[in-house]
Amino acid sequence: MIAAHRAGIPVFVTGGIGGVHRDGENSLDISADLTELGRTPIAVVSAGIKSILDIGRTLEFLETHGVCVATYGKSKNFPAFFSPQSGFTSPCQVSKPAEAAKLIASALSLGLQSGVLLAVPIPEEHAPAGQQIEEAIQAAVTEASAKGITGREVTPFILQKVNELTKGKSLQANIALIHNNARVGSQIACALSKTHHSGKHSSQSESDIVVIGGINVDFIAKGKTKTLHFGQTNPGSVCQSFGGVGRNIADCLSRLGHNPLFISATGADSHSDAVLNYCRHMNTSGVARLEEQSTATYCAVITESGELSLGLGDMDIHQQITEQYVSQFEKQLSSATLVCLDGNIPVSTINYVCSVAKKHNVSVWYEPTDSEKACKPFLSDAWKSLSYSSPNLAELCTMNKTLGIPTPEGKQKSTERLKTVFSGSTVDSFPLFTLMSHISTQSCYSWVSCEKCK
Repeated sequence: MIAAHRAGIPVFVTGGIGGVHRDGENSLDISADLTELGRTPIAVVSAGIKSILDIGRTLEFLETHGVCVATYGKSKNFPAFFSPQSGFTSPCQVSKPAEAAKLIASALSLGLQSGVLLAVPIPEEHAPAGQQIEEAIQAAVTEASAKGITGREVTPFILQKVNELTKGKSLQANIALIHNNARVGSQIACALSKTHHSGKHSSQSESDIVVIGGINVDFIAKGKTKTLHFGQTNPGSVCQSFGGVGRNIADCLSRLGHNPLFISATGADSHSDAVLNYCRHMNTSGVARLEEQSTATYCAVITESGELSLGLGDMDIHQQITEQYVSQFEKQLSSATLVCLDGNIPVSTINYVCSVAKKHNVSVWYEPTDSEKACKPFLSDAWKSLSYSSPNLAELCTMNKTLGIPTPEGKQKSTERLKTVFSGSTVDSFPLFTLMSHISTQSCYSWVSCEKCK
């Protein structure tokens, strides 16, 4: 499962999955593939769970770990590998490859880290042989109980006994099951592929907005005390989220009903798997996955009151969003109604995009990201191609300083200082959607524009 998922294969076919072993509530003998299904977003096609295992507890375990379970066939009866019925039912049921593909696509699009289990009953022509094997299994289970065999010794005993009682018939049934699972799994994979291609084609053709910028995994460590003591362990909590200014913008636009093409770069690592799965609702066809590179990560250490104490960022991969890479999307850039840039990308890339936008009369929105990166378009004439920008006060001051415009110092009120900065600025060819103060202290948005823009 792990290898298939890392290779980008969404459907994995096997004979049967493991489960909670009989007497597992005491021995805690639980197959590792159940845990893996709960943390790997992939669809597994199998013949269900062998009745030598505790099917009821296995289904409960899968539910606890957020695994979507469905029977592929005419009913919700959950198969017991050799038998089409186990006495338990699945939460879901699909009867066609297209239905299964839709279920898989919907489940994986949620961005969860759990998988999907599709249980395929034994083919009808092999059901009689399967029933004989099932009877042998039940006889072996009864004998194991009578002999007082418990714990980890139960499963090996039952397998050996079933092999003796069926005289090799279980092997033939196993082969038939695998052939059937492979047939069904390939049909589902083809249907899923068509769904993905259709979705990608639609999103690319309708991408009238292009967003270029950072994508990263954020870790927020919050202390539980008023003061953090460096050099020692502090009590607190740590949570993970997904960020990157460009990613956030593309995410918001997607949730508002647009289909922006998002251009960025990640490593080929587990962080990339996590964030791209979370972004399945977005058009991430412009995100490059680079070997021997690390997906951007950011860790913020904040106090109990929410004040930032320390921030660490590994953002080097953003420098791989190069002019050469972005130029592959020149057709989309030149036909877009809006191109959004964040300050994480290299200056040369910003200059290139602005030149394309100017040539094709495309509006460009620049989000400075922070005060150190706010200057990038203003190091050349690229800023003259900007249509919009969204700096906070510190970023706006950086823009002014880069252009050689005097910037007022002192403790003026934010509104007064902003008016002073803006009135003296030559950045009067585009409106500013700005924060009146630093993001960390105030989140009041205000639309500011000069008389010319009005």
